[in-house]
Amino acid sequence: MCIFHINYDHKSVLLEEAIQALNINSTGVYVDGTFGSGGHSKLILSKLTKQGRLLAVDRDLSAIKIGKIIAEQDSRFTIIHSTFSKIHKHIENMRLTGSVDGILLDLGVSTLQLNDDNRGFSFMRDGPLDMRMDVSSGQSAAEWLSKASLEDIVWVLKTFGEERFAKIIAKVIISTRRYKPIVRSIILSKLICDIVPYRNVYKHPATKSFLAIRMYINNELEEIAQVLEDSLGMLSTRGRLVVISFNSLEDRLVKYFIRDHSCVVSIPPKIPLTDYQIFSQYKSKYKLKDMGKLMPSKKEIERNTCARSARLRYAEKLMI
Repeated sequence: MCIFHINYDHKSVLLEEAIQALNINSTGVYVDGTFGSGGHSKLILSKLTKQGRLLAVDRDLSAIKIGKIIAEQDSRFTIIHSTFSKIHKHIENMRLTGSVDGILLDLGVSTLQLNDDNRGFSFMRDGPLDMRMDVSSGQSAAEWLSKASLEDIVWVLKTFGEERFAKIIAKVIISTRRYKPIVRSIILSKLICDIVPYRNVYKHPATKSFLAIRMYINNELEEIAQVLEDSLGMLSTRGRLVVISFNSLEDRLVKYFIRDHSCVVSIPPKIPLTDYQIFSQYKSKYKLKDMGKLMPSKKEIERNTCARSARLRYAEKLMI
C-alpha cells in the first residue's frame, strides 16, 4: 500500500489573477458559477459598490449554507442552488440576460467536498463512496459501480480520467464486487493502489480513476459545455468569461470553445482602426476576443501544491 500526504487547507487557486481577469466594474453584475467556500465571491464583493451585484451558484448544499449566511448580511449578494446548465434560466428570470459583466467558473473540487468524509471525493479519506456534487439527486458512485458493465467502467476511466490501466482496474472492480461491495472510498482507493503498476511520487495511483468516476457521476463535461455556450447570451458587451480548470479534458473544452468563438486578427501598424472595428467585420460569426491564458506562479505552487495543474483562460465578449 502506497502512502501519500496531502494538505487540504483551503486556498483559492489563482485568486487575484481571476479577479483581475474579470476586470471588475464596481457597479457591474457578476456571476460566480462555483461558489464553493466563497473565496472568489468575497473578493469580488470587496470590489463592488452598493450598486454592484453578485449572483453565486453552486450545486453543493454545503456551499449553499455558507452562501446564505453572506446573503443575509449583504443585499448585493444572491446565492442559488443550481447546476451550470440552468444558470442562464436564473439570469433570465432576474432579467439580466445580456447584462452580466463577468462570469467566473472555478472547476476544481472544493475543500468542503474533499474534507467531508461522507462525500467520498477523496481517495485519502474513508467514507461512503458517493461523489455526487448534489447529494439530493442522482446515483452515487457506489450505486453505479455496483451495476456498471466492464465495458462501461473501462470507457469512463479512459474517457474522463485518461487512465492507461483502465481495463485492469475495471476487471478488478468487477471481480471484487462479486464478494465485497465497493461502497467506501478507501476500499476503491486501496484496490486501485494495489494493482496499478506505475508509481509516481507526485500523484496517487487512484487520482485518475476518482476523477473519472466523479466527472461521470456529475455529468461535468456536458454541464461545462452548456454553461460556456450559455455565457455568450448572458454576458454584456465587453463582459468577461474567466475559467479555471484543473485537468486536461476541462482545459481543452474551454480552450476550444474560446478558440471557436474568437477571431484572431493582426492589425497592421499605423492603421487607424481599433480591435472592435476590425472584429465588427466578423460579428456574424465571432463573439469573443481571446484574452489569453494564465498559470500559477512558482511561489503559489510551492505554497499550494493543488495549483500545479491549474490553468486560467479568459475571453471578452465582442460588440455584436
